[in-house]
Amino acid sequence: MIRVFALLFPLLAVLRVSAAPADVYKSVLRIEVATQVPDYRTPWNSGRFSGGIGTGFIIGENKILTNAHVVSNARRLLITIHGNSNKYPAKVEFIAHDCDLALLSVEDFSDFADFPEFTFGDVPQLESQVRVIGYPIGGERLSVTRGVVSRIDFQPYSHSRADSHLTVQIDAAINPGNSGGPVVQDGKVVGVAFQGLRQADNTGYIIPTPVIRRFLKDIEDGSYDHYADLGVSDFPLFNPAMRKALGLPNDGKGVLVTNVVPTGSSDGVLQPGDILLSLDGKEVDSAGQVTIDGENVNLNEIVERKYAGDKVAVRFLRDGSWNDVEITLKALPWSRMYAIEYEKNPRYLVFAGLVFQPLDTNLFATAKFDDVNVRRLYTDYVPKGLFQKREDIVVLTRVESDPATSLLGDFEGYAVDKINGVEVKSLRHASELLHPETPPEFHVIELFGADRPVVMPSSLVEEANKRVAENYGISSLQNLEE
Repeated sequence: MIRVFALLFPLLAVLRVSAAPADVYKSVLRIEVATQVPDYRTPWNSGRFSGGIGTGFIIGENKILTNAHVVSNARRLLITIHGNSNKYPAKVEFIAHDCDLALLSVEDFSDFADFPEFTFGDVPQLESQVRVIGYPIGGERLSVTRGVVSRIDFQPYSHSRADSHLTVQIDAAINPGNSGGPVVQDGKVVGVAFQGLRQADNTGYIIPTPVIRRFLKDIEDGSYDHYADLGVSDFPLFNPAMRKALGLPNDGKGVLVTNVVPTGSSDGVLQPGDILLSLDGKEVDSAGQVTIDGENVNLNEIVERKYAGDKVAVRFLRDGSWNDVEITLKALPWSRMYAIEYEKNPRYLVFAGLVFQPLDTNLFATAKFDDVNVRRLYTDYVPKGLFQKREDIVVLTRVESDPATSLLGDFEGYAVDKINGVEVKSLRHASELLHPETPPEFHVIELFGADRPVVMPSSLVEEANKRVAENYGISSLQNLEE
């Protein structure tokens, strides 16, 4: 984790008001996790094993809420009760990496059946006090700390590195192990502790109840469908000269639409240069904020509380004319290119010592590509709609040492444009082009930005594959499925 680090998050509320604190504490559970992290550098390997501790709490019959980052890539989950040394095997029922929440169950809930269930409250007010309950580092027993709500804001969630949602900042100490623990006020859960700020003391963040309730409602149909997206980028309009050039009064209202994602919710409705003035009747100020429940938050918070298929009323200004439209929201699955993926095996293709992988954030973080073309393809993939043409951006990530690959090491880190004259649309497509029924005399692989193509004689491929598989312990030369 970087700068902002994930800590704890589930929601919490207190069960029956009559329950004593000791009873409530029994419903806050310690989670032991054994994980296996995929190896994107050598994707045919199984990856490294590690483990950690987190917190969860009971919100219903055999329903335990925690953070997604607590149980990501889990191979084994064990739950213990406050004051009890027994370990109960558990499993993940639902997980939402984009909002860092997960719901667990245990194999046998009978020992938990009489425990109180936490209920949820509202977003806590500024300067109000909350309690954070969990199992942070520094000891084995339950920990309870108090803090004051210091900020309500729209902030990045560090778990996925790509998503931002409503957060509540508190000055309580939140440490690793607290993750997934309840944050309580007046006997109800008002948030789930989930991340902190390394550069500041006693600065922690909790996931508030609007995000929690949305997750729980989303999974009611038996699956998690992710967030809908308005599909636009906007720019604040503070500058009086810019406002004058756009024909706007200096009244602090409206933001400039700078990009509309192809195939997204707003495609065909909004366009770059439009001035976005309101969503669902709520005025958008020049910083891109709207007022909800008395708090100024990012305009995306209106979309955050909706689901795919819902509509949002939009007022915008174009060429001096007012426009009022309804936009039907939908998810933008291609945007997951920019999110860290979990519970998925790396896809790859090994061909005569050449290793090809689809570009995503996991691979980017591992390989640290410095080629300007790869960086451009990564950056433009969603905003410029490259996904319409290429399901995957295929990259030649490794050139394993073999007689067939002599002098090809300089091509590592280049993105693939064409194979045998055909534009590559996906990793599976690359595999099909490299394994035709009748192979050409030479396989020609054209790379973005390379001075010359990679040329591989077909006669060398079969023996090279055997040597590479044996020398590098590769049991399967390709994995095309996630």
